[in-house]
Amino acid sequence: MERFAFAGRTCVITGAASGIGAALALNIAARKARLVLVDRDAGGLERVARLCREVGAPVVDEHVIDLADGGDRLDLAAAVASRHGGADLLINNAGVTMTGTFEQNSMADFDWLLEINLHAPIRLTKAFLPQLLRRRGGHVVAISSLFGLFAPAGQVAYATSKFGLRGFTEALRHELRPRGVGVTVVHPGGIRTNIAISARRSEPDPDGTQAADALRFTERALRMPPEEAARQIVAAVQSRRPRLVITGAARAIDAMVRLMPARYWNLAETVASRLEGSGTARRRPVPPAGRA
Repeated sequence: MERFAFAGRTCVITGAASGIGAALALNIAARKARLVLVDRDAGGLERVARLCREVGAPVVDEHVIDLADGGDRLDLAAAVASRHGGADLLINNAGVTMTGTFEQNSMADFDWLLEINLHAPIRLTKAFLPQLLRRRGGHVVAISSLFGLFAPAGQVAYATSKFGLRGFTEALRHELRPRGVGVTVVHPGGIRTNIAISARRSEPDPDGTQAADALRFTERALRMPPEEAARQIVAAVQSRRPRLVITGAARAIDAMVRLMPARYWNLAETVASRLEGSGTARRRPVPPAGRA
C-alpha cells in the first residue's frame, strides 16, 4: 500500500483531551490534517483543539462524547461525512482502567470498562467503515496495551479488553488490507499518562492508599513522554505498519511471552519476589501499562 499522507486528510481521534490522544492530535495537526477530536472532557478537548489550530491544523472539530454510553456513533460518522466528506484515519485511542482483582470488581464496573475499551472502538470502526472503504487509502489504528500481550494478576478486566481489541484489530486487518485500508494495532508500555491515577477504584480508599500507589507507579514506571509514543504511532501509520510495540521493556515482555506462553507469569512472579527481597519492589497487583 502507498504511504499514508496526512496533509489535507480527515483524522478522527478518540481520547484526544490528554495523554497519547492529545500528543497524537498535536503531531498530526502540524502535518496540516483536518482533525475530529473526541473526548468526554470538554475543557481538555477545548485546550487541545486550540493548540492544534495554533500549530497549523486547517480545521479542528470538537465532539464531547462519553464513549461509555453505548452509542452506535452513526451520528458522529454522519457529521464527519457532512462536513468533510468522510474520514481517512480513525484512531481508537480512548481507554480506562480500574483497580482490584476479578473477585473485587463489580460486573457494573467490568461492563463499564469493556464498553469504553472494546465495544466503543468496535462501534466507531463499524460506523466509519463505509467512509474508510470509499476514500482511497484509509487507515485504522487501535491503541491496545502491553496488557494486550501479557495478562497480569490484578488486571483481569483491562487485559480482557485489550486482548479483545488486539484480536478485533488483527482480524480486521486481514479483511481490509486487500481492499486498500491499512490497520495498525499499538501496544504501548510505560507511557507517562494519567491512566493509573484516574483508575476507577473497586473498593473504597478512605486512607488514600490506592491513590498513593497509583501515583508512585506513575512516577516510577511510566517514563516515556506521550509525545514520543505519538511520534512512533504516526510513523507506523505512514509506513502502514501492522503492529507496533512501544518501549524496550514492552518488547522484552512480548518476547518472554512468545518464548514461555504458559509459564511467563511464573517467571514474572519470581523476578518480583527477588526484587521485593532486595527492597527494590513491593508486591501488589500490577497497575496498568500507561496510556490513555
